[in-house]
Amino acid sequence: MTPPRTSSPNSLERRGFLGIAGAVGAGAVLLGTGAAPVASAAPGRVPGDPFQLGVASGDPHPDGVVLWTRLAPKPLDDDGGMPRRPVAVRWEIALDERFRKVVKRGVEHAVPAEAHTVHADVRGLRPHHEYYYRFRAGDAISPVGRTRTAPAPGTAPTVDFAFASCANWEQGHFTAYRHMAADRPDVVFHLGDYLYEYAAGVNGKVRTHHGDEMNTLAEYRARHAQYKTDPDLMLLHATAPFVVTWDDHETDNNYADLSPENTDAGQGNDTAAHFAARRRAAYQAYWEHMPLRRFRKPVDTALPLYRRLEFGATATFSVLDTRQYRTNQPYGDKWQVSGPEQWDPKATILGDEQHAWLERSLSRSRSTWNVLPQQIYFANWDAVAGPDDGGYNDGWDGYRVSRDRVLGYVEQRRVDNFVVLTGDVHNNWTNDLRRDFERPETRLLGSEFVTTSITSGGDGSATHDPGQVYWDENPHTKYYSSRRGYVRCSASRDRYTADYRVVDYVTRPGAPVRTDKSFVIEAGVPGVQDA
Repeated sequence: MTPPRTSSPNSLERRGFLGIAGAVGAGAVLLGTGAAPVASAAPGRVPGDPFQLGVASGDPHPDGVVLWTRLAPKPLDDDGGMPRRPVAVRWEIALDERFRKVVKRGVEHAVPAEAHTVHADVRGLRPHHEYYYRFRAGDAISPVGRTRTAPAPGTAPTVDFAFASCANWEQGHFTAYRHMAADRPDVVFHLGDYLYEYAAGVNGKVRTHHGDEMNTLAEYRARHAQYKTDPDLMLLHATAPFVVTWDDHETDNNYADLSPENTDAGQGNDTAAHFAARRRAAYQAYWEHMPLRRFRKPVDTALPLYRRLEFGATATFSVLDTRQYRTNQPYGDKWQVSGPEQWDPKATILGDEQHAWLERSLSRSRSTWNVLPQQIYFANWDAVAGPDDGGYNDGWDGYRVSRDRVLGYVEQRRVDNFVVLTGDVHNNWTNDLRRDFERPETRLLGSEFVTTSITSGGDGSATHDPGQVYWDENPHTKYYSSRRGYVRCSASRDRYTADYRVVDYVTRPGAPVRTDKSFVIEAGVPGVQDA
């Protein structure tokens, strides 16, 4: 029997959303009247308001979730405005947002070497259940966050989730995050480019980055902190658990493994040694600022990010990392340049270990839907008229043997209901997936939903036409839009629905949201249909 939701999309749930939204919008650190008192923390005062970066949760399992916060009374300072000593941080998790029914308590020690971040791995919770949580450091109390555990094995409730990518601070307001929070998803998948590494003023004038292009640990920490101060992002984190994976801009545009974007020392000083140090700093700051479990803390330049999350018998999510283990892009990463380098059998986008892990994950799945949240365009992307294959060489087109291995496994092992979730390219797309994209008569294996950006690229436009060459060369493509937004999904035992939610502008705040297009996949019937 599927456990009932502790709240439904009615007035009670709406009050919960508005309560969290109000607290986050006001930067509140004190709880409302009637809330149960939080358990006292260990002695020691914390200067100012240490919870200016809000709270977050992530990586939900049936029995637990990660709770996150960072103590930073001065978020953009090198040390966040914190003293150079460990600080005891208490956390509580409850069935109600007033904390009258606390079910778990604990204490973590936020230390300077980890930017005074907290990653509390809470276990012993009920499956598919809504919880509320908060932190205390000294006399300061955090805003309240809402989270939700995953369904239990063998159960098959409907799972509501959303996914997004590409949020550039300088190019717009994160309005889509606030609309996503209002949807109250069970879980949010962030598919990369959570932030951008560029120096102040490089990308736009809507808002301004703090500091120069990120290279050092202090610079990466400050940029993460700046993004975390955004009230719309803060609200979304406080409303739903995140499952995160990165793309390139969390470290360096279009990097591949230990190869930076610029290999000339005169173009960014990215020698091999310099870039290894830069990647080490980027990975450390990323782990510090994301709701990831402690065992994922990076060692040197490595952070184990690919992972599997089971949501009962409804969906298995195999989260990929297409950046850390890849070989360098073919043809100098040039756009729509094709040739034998794209088919190099030694080239890889996942690395052998992750490839083997993905195959095991797919083979062990007992869920209806087999979903791959990942970063970059998976289907063939041919923008060259005629027999030239074209291709997006920073995407899977640049690693065609890797893509063929994945799709070959899906075809040969009869992996049902295969769905790929993608970000990166700043536009909405929908694609059918075949092992041979040049032969539309071959077997249909699955579908790809590509989300547009949160802000990257600015407002976009109202067009749904990428140009005739795209339609002519890519018969597997079913939809295109250049507005900003996210994709809202619902998966059940019988069907998968995807709503492309868009806002018409991001260069000023407050844009309303609308559904631009909806698709449905019937379980056991590959390919998207209009909803």
